[in-house]
Amino acid sequence: MIAVAAYKSVYAVDEVERKLKGLPPEAHEQLRHTYARMIEAGGQRLAIKPAELPDMDTLHHELPNFTEPLEDIRRSVALAADSRDAIEVTPMLLLGEPGIGKTHFARRVAQLLGTTWALAPMNALTAGWILSGSSSQWKGARPGKVFETLVQGDFANPVVVIDEIDKAAGGAQYDPLGALYSLLEFDTAQHFTDEFAEVPIDCSAVVWVATANDAAGIPEPLLNRLNVYEIDPPDEAGLRSIAERLYSSIRNSHDWGAAFPETLSPDALDLLTQCKPREMRRLITGAFGAAKLAGRREVLAQDLTPHQASKRGRIGFVQ
Repeated sequence: MIAVAAYKSVYAVDEVERKLKGLPPEAHEQLRHTYARMIEAGGQRLAIKPAELPDMDTLHHELPNFTEPLEDIRRSVALAADSRDAIEVTPMLLLGEPGIGKTHFARRVAQLLGTTWALAPMNALTAGWILSGSSSQWKGARPGKVFETLVQGDFANPVVVIDEIDKAAGGAQYDPLGALYSLLEFDTAQHFTDEFAEVPIDCSAVVWVATANDAAGIPEPLLNRLNVYEIDPPDEAGLRSIAERLYSSIRNSHDWGAAFPETLSPDALDLLTQCKPREMRRLITGAFGAAKLAGRREVLAQDLTPHQASKRGRIGFVQ
């Protein structure tokens, strides 16, 4: 796939230079280093997109339960592909149970668009500053994920995953989701200010993908800024397709894979259809090793043992 790109100004270098010159001697050393790095890198980043409408059949086959958001992505690409306009993707929220491929979807969308992706986990203890950074007045202060992704990266339009947005918990003095109110609006996203660097950056080209198990805990004003998609677990045919693709991908990406057949044995495939997509890669990779130790050149169901997955019961096998 051929991609086209144009440079977009993400921040003004002269503003950063003024900030650096105005720092007092006792200023946070990391802040001084951040400004120096921003000046050296310059404020231009690539806004990239496919030059033509890509073939989406592979993605639909790989992500059979994501048809609706994939079609919306395709419409956005179709509008921009043969024009001078950048791709505009309405921020989306993927609702569904854990392990069904929501984060994998975001990673594949980034690959489709030719850009990078970053994960902002909202269930972490650091969720209060993960998006907007923390003030340089505090010990251990640092920039937020959005700032780091744009300033340290190569692209103006990365995919940023707000993971488990429904798990974000704020204290009485701070709302960890507060930054999203401006980040998800095109006009205000053009002048987003990280609390650490305090330099406006243009986040208007960022592709936002939020994930959640349940929308009940997400504030209504945020839901109104998002296209919401209910993602069902893949059916048996979809799970078989995912398992076959993962087996081929792992086999073909390793030199030792040539010793194994191109297709997975039927009994192993049947067992994998009882797993969540999240667990399949770990199980299949471990099964290759188990088969080799057993002196076989084929993965069988007996190689897919539960102890290879999480010991906390998240393997996904039907009990």
